[in-house]
Amino acid sequence: MQRRPLPLRTSNGEDHPALATDEHGRSYDPRVFTVQRIGALAVAAVILVFGVLGFAGGLDFFSTDGEPILGLSSNGLLSTVSVLTAGVLVLAALRSPRTASTLMMAVGILFLLSGLFSLAVLRTEANLLAFQIENVVFAVVTGLVLLLLGAYGRVSGNLPADSPYARPRPGDDGVADGDGPDGVPSTPAEFAAERAMREAEIAVVNHTATPDQRRRVEAMARVHTRGDRRRVWMSLD
Repeated sequence: MQRRPLPLRTSNGEDHPALATDEHGRSYDPRVFTVQRIGALAVAAVILVFGVLGFAGGLDFFSTDGEPILGLSSNGLLSTVSVLTAGVLVLAALRSPRTASTLMMAVGILFLLSGLFSLAVLRTEANLLAFQIENVVFAVVTGLVLLLLGAYGRVSGNLPADSPYARPRPGDDGVADGDGPDGVPSTPAEFAAERAMREAEIAVVNHTATPDQRRRVEAMARVHTRGDRRRVWMSLD
């Protein structure tokens, strides 16, 4: 699942997202992390209020009938679970947005499973969390919201290059612009550099290379990826 944040607009009307830089020097759009961190805190706040009100009402801990709290049914056990879940989400958001993203997806799945399980045991002695149909709906909706927020900008078959979860492509060190997948040239200057590189390598093998060609080929020998070799060649112009 992938959602691209809307780009910011500068005063002249051009799209210009404000990028940040990670520890590897790669630029990314920080708004993905902001959505995940704020999302985790917002869901935690709702769950925390529900749990605290349950404690304030002095609910029986293992009552299967429950008492109404904010339009939902609750007991002492459900209030405890709600407060603990909210605390875990807050700690994850404070630790890092990546942790919050992972935890939200995990907790989202647990919410969905709890809703489905509770639906099967409504009005039975196995209904330990005192769920009613309203709780089931709330659990499913909350689970879907957590999954959506956790997967925001992270889960996709084709992540954008400015996603903080996008993996660097081979031959891309995050410095040069215009590199295609796997270091394939994409601009006229890069195609010209590729042709010159091949001519120089052939000339070196045939012992007909100029001093400049030998110097460039020796410099390229220090790197291994296609994109890096081309960048070394172009840096010597």
